[in-house]
Order: sequence, then C-alpha cells, then structure tokens
Amino acid sequence: MSDFNPPRWAALQRELFALLDTAWRRFEELYCAADGSLRYDGRTVGRDGVDDFYEPFFNWPALYTLGGGDDLLDACERHWEGVTAQLAARGMVTDEYENGYDWFHQGESLLFFYNLCAAAPDRFRERALRFAGLFLPGSATGNYDGDRHMMRAPHVGALGPRPGLGEDRPYAASNEGMRKYGLPVRDLQGIRAWEDLAVPGNAQRMADAMNQRLGAGDVPLNLAATSLAANAWLYDHDEKYADFIADYTGAWAARARANFGLIPDNVGPSGSVGELHGGRWYGGHYGWSWPHGLYSVVAPALIAALNHTLVTGSTERLALPRDALAMVSLQARRGPLDPGDCAFYDHWHDRLGTDVDRDLLLMPYRRDDGGWFDFQPLPPAYPMWLWWAGRSPGDWDRLDELSAASGYDWRTVRGFREKEEAGHEPPWYCYLAGDNPGYPERALAMAIEQVRERLAAIQRHPGPPEDDDIHWWQNLNPVVTEVLTQLIAGAPQQLYNGGLPLALLRWSSGGRPGLPPGVAALVSAITDDGVSVEVVNLGDVPRTLTVSGGGYGEHPIVAVSGPAVVHENQAVLHLAPQSETRLRLTLDRFGAPAHHDRSTT
Repeated sequence: MSDFNPPRWAALQRELFALLDTAWRRFEELYCAADGSLRYDGRTVGRDGVDDFYEPFFNWPALYTLGGGDDLLDACERHWEGVTAQLAARGMVTDEYENGYDWFHQGESLLFFYNLCAAAPDRFRERALRFAGLFLPGSATGNYDGDRHMMRAPHVGALGPRPGLGEDRPYAASNEGMRKYGLPVRDLQGIRAWEDLAVPGNAQRMADAMNQRLGAGDVPLNLAATSLAANAWLYDHDEKYADFIADYTGAWAARARANFGLIPDNVGPSGSVGELHGGRWYGGHYGWSWPHGLYSVVAPALIAALNHTLVTGSTERLALPRDALAMVSLQARRGPLDPGDCAFYDHWHDRLGTDVDRDLLLMPYRRDDGGWFDFQPLPPAYPMWLWWAGRSPGDWDRLDELSAASGYDWRTVRGFREKEEAGHEPPWYCYLAGDNPGYPERALAMAIEQVRERLAAIQRHPGPPEDDDIHWWQNLNPVVTEVLTQLIAGAPQQLYNGGLPLALLRWSSGGRPGLPPGVAALVSAITDDGVSVEVVNLGDVPRTLTVSGGGYGEHPIVAVSGPAVVHENQAVLHLAPQSETRLRLTLDRFGAPAHHDRSTT
C-alpha cells in the first residue's frame, strides 16, 4: 500500500476535471442537437443575439487546452459549426461571420472561436485569416478607414459598416430594463428625464437620434477588433495584421493623450472627436455616458493593449488603459454602494454580499454634462491584467494600494459565478503576494460547488429556453475555467468582451495540449523573470510533460531548477507514479515571437 499523500489542492484539481467532464456532456445531451446546434425554435430580434448562441461554449476549448477530455475538442468544433449554420439559417451571419453589430457583443461572440484557435489552430486557420481580413485597411467590406485610422461605424462586420444601431422601434419609457442606464442621448430638447420618453413623439425622436448620432463614426469598443488581427498574426507573423494593430491602437492612444489620458468615446465620420456630440469627448455609443461607462471603454482599450504587447513584445500601449484608470481614480470617493447611483448594484451585491454597505473605495464609471457619476468599485481584473502583462513595479504597487483601500477583504474566496466566469482576481493576487496560502484549496472547492450548482440547475430546467430567452444556455453553462487558468496556466481569466486566451505556462503531453489524466499543477509564484510551479502525479503510471513559457511560446524557458531539462526553449519533465515535484522556471519574457502551437491537436 502506497504511503503517498498528495496535497489536497492536487486531489481537488483532479476532482474538478472529472466533474467538468460529466458536466459538459450533460449540457450537450439536454440542450444540443446532433449537429451541435442549440435546440431553439424561438425568436431572434434585429441585429442582437449572435453572441448568445456562441457564449454557452466559450470556455469549453479552454478546458480542453488545460487538460479536459480527449473528445472535447471534436465536440467543440461540432458545436461551433452547428451554431454557425444555425445562425446562417436565421440570416445573422454571412460567410460564417456576424453581419455587423457592436464589438461589446461581437467580442463575446468570438471568445469561443479564439479558444478553438488556441486549442487546434490548424483546424481554424483559413477562418482566422478570413475573419481578420474583414477589418483590415483596403478590405472590400470598407469597415476600416486607413486614412483616418478609424472604423467607419460602431456596427461593423461581414456586411461592412452598418448605419445606425438598428433601432427601428421607438425607444420607449416602458423599456424598464434600460431605465437604470438613463437616456442614451442627453441633450435633446424636451427629453431630460426618463419619463419624458412617454410624451408622444419623444420615444421616436430618441430612436432617431440614437441611429444618427450614436450609430455613426468610431467608438473605443471597436478596439476589440484587434484580437482578430492578433489571432491571425499568430499563424504566420504576417505584418499586415501587426501593422493594423499598431495603427489602430496608436490612433486611440493619440486621442487619449490629447484628452489628458482619458479615452474619448466618440469619433465623427470625418475623424474628429466630438463631431456628433457638440464637441464633447463623451456621449458616444457604449461610451462614458451610456450605458456602461468605464466598463465598456477601458475593457476594449485593455484588450487592444494586450494584443499590441503580444504582437510586438513592447508594453508601451498598456499606458492607454492605465492612464485612463489613473484619471478616473482622481475622482474616487469612499462610502457604501448607492443603489440609485450604481448601475451594476446587483452585480456587486452578488460579488460582495453585505459588504456593499461597507466604506468602499468607489470610482465613477460614467460622465455627462453634470459631471462624474455611477460610483462603483474598480473591476479588479483591470489592474491585475496590467501587472500580469507588463510586470511593472508600479502596477504591483497599485494592486497593493487597491487591496488595502478597497474596503473589503481581498483574501476572501467568494462563491459567485457570472457569465464572464471571472472576478476572483483579488484572492488570487493575495495568494501570489504570499498573503493567502489557502487560496488554491478554497478556490478549487468553490469551483467544484459552482459546477454542482449548475448541474442541479440543468436538472431542474432540462427543456428549451422559456419565453424565447436566448440567455438561457449561458446561464446554465456548467464549465468553469477561471481557477484552473490561474493555477495551471498562471494567468487571469480571458477578458470577456473579446480578449484572446493568454497564459504564462502552456502544458502538453502525448501529442495534445493540457495536463494528462491524474496530473495536477499549481503556479505558486510569479516573478519578473520566472515562475515557480508544483506538479503532482496522482496516478499509477509515469507521465512525461512539456511546458512552454507563454500561451504562444512568447516567453522561452532558458533555465530550470528542479528535475526537468530545457529542450528547444521548453521544459521537459518526467513524473514517476504518485510523485510530487517543484520547479523554478526562468523565462526570457517576450524573447521569441508569439505563435500558435501547431505541434499538438
């Protein structure tokens, strides 16, 4: 009888893998047709909805890349092709790509695709290049104006720039779901409050103004299109994709510098900021005034900055989101969350519970002619990504300051699950800082409970969506990858509105990516030039693993301390049955061009 006593985190990690293998199969069995499409006979309305059909599967390929079942990759490809055909039959995609919609939702649509490309790049190469080509200068679509360094509309896609927002109906006061965000356009005569939309004719006037003013020119959301270009560049390093990323992020960086570091949220058709908004730098679609403010301005800027960093190895564009956050932080205040001045109050209550009533550090998310408003905690993912990508001591100090000043305990592992499947960066940061040693066990136990809760919900709701609810499936997706990504890959969860999957470590074994059965890994420390990792083989057979630095090999491994050898910029590790080992990997950060790993399938 073996006396091997594996650490609890390793046993929990393998338990989570086993449970996830059951979970995705149960979801597929109940909600999917044989061709991989979703069982749905309900409505889709206007331009909206493409994202909601892809989102239920967005992190399934990521699970495969981390070590999910061998047949999961084929299932993912089947679901992508089945859903794409389903959307084509509904007239919502052209040549497999979305006709044209805002990049807040379009970015969500593409998460599934990006993860598939990372898992099996050769299978999706042609599509990746074709999709990215839709947004390059000179494309037949005309989406991008290379002379003015801007997209030609907030809604762009396979059909080119689409005029307006598709608001063919009056923007009625009865639309209670949008009331908390206030008026989309705030300078229309006679429409100063939500109730004014009930005055005859005003709802149509609002819809017309939205189409004419919010539905023209460029907006920061479009920066998420750089992920398509970066994904295509990862295949062959074709400079046209890198040039587009540099050109477009550079244009927005220049606009932000001219605005004291604050990213303007609108560019008119002629290329001027404020052209359609009385000279104001705020007021554009998905901008500082409406509907989400900071959340939908800083996120795409961060996504684009990460893409620029990945493609160039330079961290200079991280200043774009960093400076915007610094400027907003100057307006911070302390106090409890005010439900009347916090559009995401329910979101934060789900995360923090009764801590929403504590003395919290609050940032303004939005701005209009009356000044800054909509005060909420800063999304911790943003400063975490800035440090993770750039390793700047200043970014780490900022995390220290936020942790101390936030008003809630960052070490606590809170049992919430949102569709973005993220939000647990604070306790992970505290773990990396050496102040939360129990995080791996608590986080994995939390993730296991999340899967069990989703499986229970699936059992309660085995039928098709109720009331044509196209958000039905994403709210039942039982696959969780955030904690696994942190512990195995050493990275935060993928940014949800269009970020690429990034990693500090990428594992492979037996000709495919991910940890093999019975093996668990834990990134226990991250430094400027390296990473410490524990690896456990709980199984009864020996295993050989290869680990690369960076999700795309961009951080070559140049030295290793521990029972492994460096071969062709990777570390090779032989694990005896029922054994545990610790490694210290030294990385040459951005010492090689990032590239899709096409040696595994």
